[in-house]
Amino acid sequence: MSTAYVVVTLLGAAMAGFSAVSVFLGAAWVVGALEEYRVPRSWCPWLGTAKAAGAVGLLAGLVVPVVGLLAAIGLILYFIGAVLTVLRARRYAHVPYPLVYLAPAAASLALALAA
Repeated sequence: MSTAYVVVTLLGAAMAGFSAVSVFLGAAWVVGALEEYRVPRSWCPWLGTAKAAGAVGLLAGLVVPVVGLLAAIGLILYFIGAVLTVLRARRYAHVPYPLVYLAPAAASLALALAA
């Protein structure tokens, strides 16, 4: 297991965890954006749970590699869905936000597969 993989995975887990907590706490900058994208507020617990599960899965992947692979794939799919949601809402200036969260998950997957 390389140092780069550990660092990127910890960063990805921290970012996904932060994002999950922001949704759970109903941070105005998150909930407001979701409303702009026409995402029902009733989805917030599910979205937060998916991100939290991804964060925990990345951390667990440091011990059980297949769990980390699956968590990274799940987070990548989640944030691709977020990009598509932003595009559907025609908020093109917001596209970089989910990409910032997608990047460490994709890097973690790439580094895990390269090992």
